Amino acid sequence: MKAAITAQELFDQLRERLDLRWLAGQAGASRQLEAVDTVSRRPSLAGYLNTIYPNKVQILGSEELAWLDGLEPRQRWETLERILQFGPLALVVNKGQPCPEDLADMAEESGVALWSSTRRGHELYNVLQYHLAGALAPRVTLHGVFMEIYSIGVLITGESGTGKSELALELVTRGHRLVADDAPEFAQIAPDVLDGTCPELLQDLLELRGLGVLNIREMFGDTAVKRNKYLRLIVHLARPESAPAGRDASGMVRLTGDLGSRRVLDLDVPMITLPVMPGRNLAVLTEAAARVHVLRSKGVDPAAAFLARHSQFLERSTP
Repeated sequence: MKAAITAQELFDQLRERLDLRWLAGQAGASRQLEAVDTVSRRPSLAGYLNTIYPNKVQILGSEELAWLDGLEPRQRWETLERILQFGPLALVVNKGQPCPEDLADMAEESGVALWSSTRRGHELYNVLQYHLAGALAPRVTLHGVFMEIYSIGVLITGESGTGKSELALELVTRGHRLVADDAPEFAQIAPDVLDGTCPELLQDLLELRGLGVLNIREMFGDTAVKRNKYLRLIVHLARPESAPAGRDASGMVRLTGDLGSRRVLDLDVPMITLPVMPGRNLAVLTEAAARVHVLRSKGVDPAAAFLARHSQFLERSTP
């Protein structure tokens, strides 16, 4: 999924938070910034004025404006022209400083958005960098139900008819929270972080066969839903006949569990497969899977501890 943002969208989203005011370059409102592979390296999404590796959003503070004022007229004009030729998404003058007239005229002529803000430079940098990184992060939509279980994000997957939504409803009644049903969206906002959210169209909704669409917020209250959560675990529901060939249920899987991983964007997410059979309490098993994952992430592995104990027992028993 290709992410992009325009200058107008960025201005509208951060106008109140950063007290932005549009000074010149309204023609650049439709200028678009797209997510690219180099976005995590140079140039940066946002930063102070840089004429060597120009940032996508350039911040002009007191030092930058003073540096421009110290240039010879010809050199100043060439520098401003080079800055604008790079085609930044926007230029921002911080702390409500007066904007140089020649900069405003050249921005208007070249169609580059020029904004003013009363905020300090470090605040502009932090907010712009974080906001743009989130807006342009790689995204993917997966099929399943995304929930918060014991404070970790768990994606419940499986073939149609395996009971994903029924399991989610039972987990909600047990105090856990729904993030998204059917089509959660995941964005890689950091090298090791996948942030899961719900599409606006499906917000608060859960669909079950026989009952139709349920509004979880209206039925269980605001605490039953959550806006977003980091994905830490996938619980895959599988019918016994659909299990991969060669899996020995009486071997190591009986000790360690059916563990694996699933590639989501650039991350391998831990995955636990639970067989779906009559009489199994999948809600309890899913809660246990979440608890076991938390323990393993802290270095506690019950299966490894048992195997070590078994080895010690054999050593003591050997004459």
